[in-house]
Amino acid sequence: MSKFMIETSARHIHLSRKDVETLFGAGYQLTKKKDLSQPGQFACAEKVTVVGEKGTLNASILGPERGASQVEISLTDARSIGVKAPIRESGDVAGSGACKLVGPAGEVELTEGVIAAKRHIHLTPEAAAELGVSDKQIVKVKTNGMRPLIFDDVVVRVSASFATAMHIDTDEANAAFGATEGEIIA
Repeated sequence: MSKFMIETSARHIHLSRKDVETLFGAGYQLTKKKDLSQPGQFACAEKVTVVGEKGTLNASILGPERGASQVEISLTDARSIGVKAPIRESGDVAGSGACKLVGPAGEVELTEGVIAAKRHIHLTPEAAAELGVSDKQIVKVKTNGMRPLIFDDVVVRVSASFATAMHIDTDEANAAFGATEGEIIA
């Protein structure tokens, strides 16, 4: 394998159990809408409103629930609603942006948890060995498509629980104009 799939990760939210209950009601269970490419991950039917200083946007919820809530948006989204969204790996939310989440049953004030996800490649240990890369390594990826480009500063994430795919946000996908495959070049 030298090439791998590139997927666009649109704005979304990961919620803690506590925040699910605040936003949707005590005992509420999120409704699985469809499975995602990463094993065990799924899109939910529910959405919430993300409120910043300058505006709002609606965002899908991804499951399963997490230990802490996290909002992943593009830098364009962050600018449009007036929130800080540092570029970070998923889960690295200390000192990140703040916002309010509004659901049908309540509101949650996140004092941190808003990020723009750092572009990354999910790889199994076997795929990483085949590509000659290791967990947390930073690589460059060349894309295919009508407007090929090279993404620098791509973090490799290796786990036996992953399926091979690169994730970029909507700003990056627009720049790559529909690229669906990539290959590591450095």
